[in-house]
Amino acid sequence: MHPALAVCLVFCGCCSNVVFLELLVRQFPGCGNIVTFSQFLFIAVEGFIFEANFGRKRPAIPMRYYLIMVAMFFTVSVVNNYALNLNIAMPLHMIFRSGSLIASMALGIIILKKRYSLSKYTSIALVSMGIFTCTFMSAKQVASDSSLNEEDGLHVFLWWLLGIAALTFALLMSARMGIFQETLYKQFGKHSKEALFYNHALPLPGFILLAPNIYHHAVLFSQSEPFQIPVIGLTMPIMWFYLLMNVITQYVCIRGVFILTTECTSLTVTLVVTLRKFVSLIFSILYFRNPFTAWHWLGTAFVFVGTLMYTEVWNSLGPLLARWRKRPKAE
Repeated sequence: MHPALAVCLVFCGCCSNVVFLELLVRQFPGCGNIVTFSQFLFIAVEGFIFEANFGRKRPAIPMRYYLIMVAMFFTVSVVNNYALNLNIAMPLHMIFRSGSLIASMALGIIILKKRYSLSKYTSIALVSMGIFTCTFMSAKQVASDSSLNEEDGLHVFLWWLLGIAALTFALLMSARMGIFQETLYKQFGKHSKEALFYNHALPLPGFILLAPNIYHHAVLFSQSEPFQIPVIGLTMPIMWFYLLMNVITQYVCIRGVFILTTECTSLTVTLVVTLRKFVSLIFSILYFRNPFTAWHWLGTAFVFVGTLMYTEVWNSLGPLLARWRKRPKAE
């Protein structure tokens, strides 16, 4: 597949996925579990058919390692989604998750004894400053909500603090999972599509613990207003339509990233994913009218400039543009 098509899949799939997720959580903030379960189930079924060949294909990486990875992946996914139920706005959620570089570098230094250049430390300082700025301004907005009395305002603020703690935990756990995957790939080779299947199939029994919450939101979804799907004319509750589109776009997003990793360098993948997050953030702010001050914009700029600096994309753009100019013109 041409890299340009893979980039289109990433942008269309991932950006659309964020839109449908926000439509879901704005109506039912606690619906993260049913969203996660639906995504896991869809990708697991697809992987069971096309990757595992209905269970006949043996995994290249021993199952015990997948069980460890899956425990981390399941925890990160559930905690990230549950944070949306703790007064965490979607823009802050996206900005906070963009700080994965900080957690990866910190754990890389502690666990893998890595050392980095001055530019890397500078970029991480920018990302940290950006996240701190956005978090601090969001905290002021939550604490000064004029529609609440003092007691209710304190209660909301404490839940918000718990949400920040949940996002921080998920960020560190995600970075630890990345280091674990890195060591596995060095030992057994890269099997990203196999890992994608097992990361989504093995956690499915864990959703039994969340079954009451999933069933509760399934009932709420079924009671939502009917919606007629364009073109095919099928009518279904609108929340189920949003969930269906969220699952499909999540799959398109993941497949686009997977294709991109096989067609392009890791630097290009990081750049595309970073730009995608920025586009999603802008759309969320403008379309859903999420509160966003000049300080939030400054913090966002710090995060994305720091991320681009970390990938050293500036050093690569010159040769890339030079090769593009020298390419033969079509007759």
